[in-house]
Amino acid sequence: MFNSALVSDPSDGTSKRFSVPIVQELASQNLRNLPQRYIRSEKERPNAFPLHHLDIPIIDMDMFWGDSDLCRQKELEKLGMACQEWGFFQAVNHGIPVSLTERMKGIVREFIQLPLEERLKYKKQEREGYGQSFVATDDQILDWADTIHLATLPPEKRKMSFWPTQPADFRETVDQYAAETQKLGNTVLRLLSENVGLKPDCFINACGKMGQMMRMNYYPPCPRPDLVLGISPHSDGNGLTVLLQDDEIVGLQICKDGEWVPVQPIPGALVINIGDMLEVISNGIYKSIEHRAVTSIDRDRISIAMFYGPSKETEVGPVPELIDELHPCRYRRFIREEYMRRFSSDKLDGKKNIEFVKIKS
Repeated sequence: MFNSALVSDPSDGTSKRFSVPIVQELASQNLRNLPQRYIRSEKERPNAFPLHHLDIPIIDMDMFWGDSDLCRQKELEKLGMACQEWGFFQAVNHGIPVSLTERMKGIVREFIQLPLEERLKYKKQEREGYGQSFVATDDQILDWADTIHLATLPPEKRKMSFWPTQPADFRETVDQYAAETQKLGNTVLRLLSENVGLKPDCFINACGKMGQMMRMNYYPPCPRPDLVLGISPHSDGNGLTVLLQDDEIVGLQICKDGEWVPVQPIPGALVINIGDMLEVISNGIYKSIEHRAVTSIDRDRISIAMFYGPSKETEVGPVPELIDELHPCRYRRFIREEYMRRFSSDKLDGKKNIEFVKIKS
């Protein structure tokens, strides 16, 4: 029931391999006591923080495609507020067919029901494949989740040896969904550019050549959900993330003003959030926000995150139009690969990965 995690050390380029359990197999054993590798310190546990029952903003994408300029402007202002104050919003009427989003959830369910030996044909190597993500050392506390991590765009970056052939329509479905979420991501980037008075394609151009990664997450039931996390607190390292999740199970939480807020699923909606790269490109106007996932004692949960943003060769920095005497440059320019080496080779730990590009006042 063990997989191996191969990670690179950014300091010298060497690789290290660790033995990491498949959480789904652990959960199937009806454990009475959790392995110590999953138990969080008291301050990290889900019940260590009061949960505020706030609702993150809901953005109706239909308002941007309708005929009313007034409704469009109001929704644009609402979108800007959501991305400045929350870093998250739920998009409804986003244009991606329900049949496609439901099939995406279906292929994850069908994959995790395959025999273990079939799933392990795609075991994780470096960033891609099946197993657990963000394993940096052989003694760190692990997340209660298994993932499938794939490069999806551009198509020439795909490593098809990691793409399951079962279920039979896995590859076709992911290909279609990658294209649809790319279109949605570009629409949101254009709207966010417009919201701060820039030409619609300004943020897209600042991202240079774009790439997209997909991470399918499976959170099995856990006998002690009060002791573990499904995924550790972190901000995303890309430009925008589009998240598809189960409609009935609350698992995602975001950190709002120092408090953890559960994100109540809305059937048919997609959760969209700002990543570190867009925070840099917008010179801090839009902010990436820490988030995490929790588990359930009797329900499993899936989610599918599409990470969209600059490719590793792109030089990233604030757009010049957003810098002046009143708004000094807050981040230095850097090659995205420099950031990715840090993000991919370390455990998840809040927003620390963006700190090395901040200009200290």
